[in-house]
Amino acid sequence: MPRPTIAIVGAGFSGTLLALHLLRRCPEAIRVTLIERNSAFGRGQAYATGNPSHLLNVPAARMSAFHDQPNDFVDWLRRQPDAEALLAQGFVPRRLFGAYVRALLSEEVKRPENDGRLELLRGDVAGLSKTEAGLTLAMDGDRWLPADLAVLAIGNFPPEPPPCADADFLDGPLYLPDPWAADSFAALPPEAPVLLIGTGLTMVDATISLLDQGHRGPIHALSRRGLLPRRHAATAPRPAPVAALPATLVELVRSLRGEARRAAAGGGDWRPVVDRLRPFTQDVWQALSPADQSRFLRHLRPWWDVHRHRMAGPVADRIEAARASGQLRLHVGRIQTLRQEGGIAELTYRRRGDGETVELRVARVVNCAGPGCDYDRIDHPLVRSLLQAGLVRPDPLRLGLDVTGTCALRDRSGAISRRLFAVGPVTKGSFWEMTAVPDIRRQCEVVAEHLAGIVRATLA
Repeated sequence: MPRPTIAIVGAGFSGTLLALHLLRRCPEAIRVTLIERNSAFGRGQAYATGNPSHLLNVPAARMSAFHDQPNDFVDWLRRQPDAEALLAQGFVPRRLFGAYVRALLSEEVKRPENDGRLELLRGDVAGLSKTEAGLTLAMDGDRWLPADLAVLAIGNFPPEPPPCADADFLDGPLYLPDPWAADSFAALPPEAPVLLIGTGLTMVDATISLLDQGHRGPIHALSRRGLLPRRHAATAPRPAPVAALPATLVELVRSLRGEARRAAAGGGDWRPVVDRLRPFTQDVWQALSPADQSRFLRHLRPWWDVHRHRMAGPVADRIEAARASGQLRLHVGRIQTLRQEGGIAELTYRRRGDGETVELRVARVVNCAGPGCDYDRIDHPLVRSLLQAGLVRPDPLRLGLDVTGTCALRDRSGAISRRLFAVGPVTKGSFWEMTAVPDIRRQCEVVAEHLAGIVRATLA
C-alpha cells in the first residue's frame, strides 16, 4: 500500500518550514514531498541573496525556526566562523539565515529514521486536479505525482508593471521587472543614472547592491508618498504595556497614536507601541470589518509598512549617507509616462503636492514596488491553471488567495477544500502580516498540527 503523501509546492522558507513541522507531528507512515522549481531548496527569494550587506530586518535572537527552541538560530550561528562578530551586530546577513534553513533540511534528510518520510523533488508544478483518491499534481517532463493533501507555498511574485508603460518598453532591455534577478544591475556603467520604482525595503536592498558594486551615478527612487522604512532602535526598547485593542480602525489608530505620544512624553518613542502589536496583529486584522480593512489598505498601509518593517542600523546609516551626499534622491509622485528614446528611459511623473510634471532620464528602470498580489493578474502556469479550474479564488482584498483560518483554500464558489491548503504570503488577505519569519513560523506550526490531525484521522 503506498504511503499517504502531503505534497508541498515551493521549498522556500514557508514550504521548508512547514515540511519540518509536519515531520515533527505526523505519523511515521506519512510521506512529505517538498517540490522546488529552482536549483536550491530551503532558501527562497528573500534568503538566497549572496550579498553580505543585505541584512535581516529582525534581530537574530527572534529568528528561530521553532517556537519551542527560541535559541536555535543563535546556537547555529555560534557554530559558524566569526560567530561572536556576527552575534554582536544583532542583524546578520540574510544569506546566513538561508544557510540555516538549508542546514535544518539537510539534517532531516540525513536522519536514519527518515526512511523516505521526506522526499525532495525538483521540478515545476504546472497544474493540479482532484481525483477519487485525492489529488494529482501535473509536473514538467510529463510527470504525475499523486498526493492526499497539497499545500501551496509559492511565495512572492514580482511587482506588477507600471500601467503607463507600453509593451515595447516593458519587454526591452532598460526595464527590469524583478529586482532580485541576477542581471538587474549587470553591465551598468558606474556613472549611469538609475530609477528604482518604490521606496520600501526592496528599494533599500537595490540601493545597497548598487553601492556595493561601486555605483557612483544618481539613484532615483520614486513612490506615491516617498516614505522610507524607519530604522530599528540602537538598543532593544522596553516593551510597552499591553492594553485592550479596539476592533475598529478609527479607534485603533487613535489608541496607538495616543500611546506613541505618551511614550514620547516619557522619553521613549513609538517603536515599542508598534512592536507590542506583533503577537496580536493577525487577531486585530481579522477583527476589523471588510470596510475597515479596505480603508487601511487605501490610506494607512504605507505608513504601517515603514514603521513595522524597519531597517537594521548599519543599513539605515548607508541609506542616510547616500541621501546626504545627493546620490540617492527621493521623488514623490505618480508615474505618467515611461518610454524608451535613443537608448535612454524617459519618465515623467506628476509631483505630489503641487501637481507639477517632472521628467527623468535614466539608463535603467528597476521595479522595486513590492510583490504582485492580485492573482488574477499573475502570469504563472500553476496559478492560472488553479484559477481556471475553479479550485481557488482571489481573496476579496486582492492580497492573495482566499483561505480559511486553518489555511484551507476556498474554490470559485467559496466552498472549503478538504485537501488543498496554502501557507506564507499567498494567505495575506486572511492574516495580513505574513512575511516576517515569526509570523510564518507561527502559521506553519498551526497548519502542521491541523494537517497532522487530518492524516491521523485518515489512518485510524
